[in-house]
Amino acid sequence: MKDRKKRKSRKKLRRLCWLLAALVAAVFVLSLLLYKPAHYNPPEFADDKLVSPYLTNVLGPAFNNGLQLGEPFDLIVTQTGINDVLAWSYKHKWSKQFGDISFSAPEVFFTTDTITLMGAVTVVGREFVVTVIAKPTISQNGLLNLNVTKVKIGAVNITLIARIIANAAYRKRLETKPIDKDDVRAKIAASLLSNEPFNPVFPVEDRKVRLKKVTIRQKELLLRFAPFPSS
Repeated sequence: MKDRKKRKSRKKLRRLCWLLAALVAAVFVLSLLLYKPAHYNPPEFADDKLVSPYLTNVLGPAFNNGLQLGEPFDLIVTQTGINDVLAWSYKHKWSKQFGDISFSAPEVFFTTDTITLMGAVTVVGREFVVTVIAKPTISQNGLLNLNVTKVKIGAVNITLIARIIANAAYRKRLETKPIDKDDVRAKIAASLLSNEPFNPVFPVEDRKVRLKKVTIRQKELLLRFAPFPSS
């Protein structure tokens, strides 16, 4: 009888230990998912009436002036400036709710050869910081690929899972509606979701321009454009 009671006690102890271990692991994983990087500090666009000053006073005029030259030109985009545009776009333009999931507070970082987009995703009342890292490249034949290299929720790397889900969603979308070759947003989505390169030719009013080169430096993005003959 005593041996039986001891065995039962040991079994209960082992179960309790496994339960505590599982609980500690769950808390640890949740803490990693809820982790907020210290450098994530998205700006806010406070004025409801104004358009982003960087867009209207700096980026827009620089692009239009370069376009008038009729030859290749460089456009410099600063990290601070693009985040001002993002804050304005998020407040006034973006769809922030996707079913039970909402997106908010985007912030972009430029580092050598890398663009990082961070944002807050809220699911069932719980907020997570999602990080997407991309290394855009332009091939010798002029095709642009955004090359998403890493996706994280908090401190947890979910790149492989994200690729599988994104690619499946993209393929399912293709079944119902093929990509319009003239839809730049659709081509960008295909590159992000399914790693598909595309011809980076963009319409600008009655003209077209081609993105020829992407150079990413610390806190700065350099884009080289060239006129593209209209068909």
